[in-house]
Amino acid sequence: MKLQTAQRHQVKLRLGLSGASGFGKSYSALLLAYGITNDWSKIAIIDTENNSASLYSHLGDFSVLSLYEPYSPERYIEAIKTCENASMEVIIIDSITHEWQGKGGCLQIHEQLGGRFQDWSKVSPRHQAFIDAILQSKGHIITTVRSKIDYSLDSDQNGKTKVVKHGTKEITREGYEYELTVNFELINDGHLAKASKDRTGLFSNKPEFIINQATGKKLIHWCNEGLSVEQAKTEIVRCTTIEGLRHLYQKYQGLKKEVYPMILNRKSVLETVTSQIVSSEAIINPLKTKEHGTNN
Repeated sequence: MKLQTAQRHQVKLRLGLSGASGFGKSYSALLLAYGITNDWSKIAIIDTENNSASLYSHLGDFSVLSLYEPYSPERYIEAIKTCENASMEVIIIDSITHEWQGKGGCLQIHEQLGGRFQDWSKVSPRHQAFIDAILQSKGHIITTVRSKIDYSLDSDQNGKTKVVKHGTKEITREGYEYELTVNFELINDGHLAKASKDRTGLFSNKPEFIINQATGKKLIHWCNEGLSVEQAKTEIVRCTTIEGLRHLYQKYQGLKKEVYPMILNRKSVLETVTSQIVSSEAIINPLKTKEHGTNN
């Protein structure tokens, strides 16, 4: 165990967009993605919404992976890996609701197992593997999720039953938004959004706004404020001492997997250069001994 100074190295975004049908989740996700990459060819959308992504093909040449039932966690994981293997920088999953509530999704799997409480012990690990695939992806991930109005039947003081509205509820497993960097809630069909969860501090306690490319640019700028591999590489190449390399290794502990090979390589270069340097005494002393007629 070792304590070290807290630092935020360059991170990958995990963004969520929730809202009712027709509120602009897919469109907003694409604008966010382009703001992050500035390159349509590096954006892929995993489309479970009846090829709705094709409605926005005029925006740019992004890639589409159409995913059909069964919507099992494993098929979502396979789709994510396909996008990663194609070196996509931003992967949009539109939507994750089907993994939970769609045909072949977690709720149906649970029901087919018997629908008992203990059957969740077989379903939950499969769902968690899907969440882990999102959190551990090498690219930025944007997920969309459908939401519905949440109601309950309560009794008033006179014993009469009344319907009470509790706002909106995302149609996925409860607690998903806590895994995200930012979760945007689209609140009407005018595409107005607010942040219901925000680890960046960029959108907290701010008025509703319309998501656009500038929103993505703000988020990628926030990412790049952390320590990056490129920044580490530049400092390592410029380093001229072994002690300096030790300092850089400590500085970039959050990126040690990427930095360690570069530091070893630079250390080898520095040691080679040092071994080739001939000191002044090594040059002067032989001359003096030659003048006195000795070789010792």
